[in-house]
Amino acid sequence: MIPDYQTLMLPLLQLIADGKEYTLNEAVDSLARQFKLTDEERAELLPSGQTFLFGNRVGWARTYLKKSGLIDSPKRGHIVITKRGKDVLKEKPKEINVKFLKKFPEFLEFQSNKKEDSSIETPFSEETKQQTPEELLETGYQSIRKSLQQ
Repeated sequence: MIPDYQTLMLPLLQLIADGKEYTLNEAVDSLARQFKLTDEERAELLPSGQTFLFGNRVGWARTYLKKSGLIDSPKRGHIVITKRGKDVLKEKPKEINVKFLKKFPEFLEFQSNKKEDSSIETPFSEETKQQTPEELLETGYQSIRKSLQQ
């Protein structure tokens, strides 16, 4: 089963804990092996058929960790752990998720900017809380298409 982006946050941070610079592709490959994903799971695409689902989820985990100041991106497609990221790992958290990241002011600012941009309030189920923003868009699009077909 392909883990959701929140489940990937802690393993991603642990992967780069050595302070070396990694490419996002290296992180995706390493995490896919760690989670023992099958070739079929690794090849699974978002409904649009444009992006690999697992790579997309790792990308969103990276974005959320970066917005929290736990990782940095020295150049496009590269990631490295920050001092804050190392400090968080020293605390030995059981998991890192959106709730955990809310203790960082940069993340709260990122979240409030997202909410200000959204003029439409949508109810979130437990399932949709686990989806990346791109997956939510895809799901909404597919739902609209089905309604129009009917």
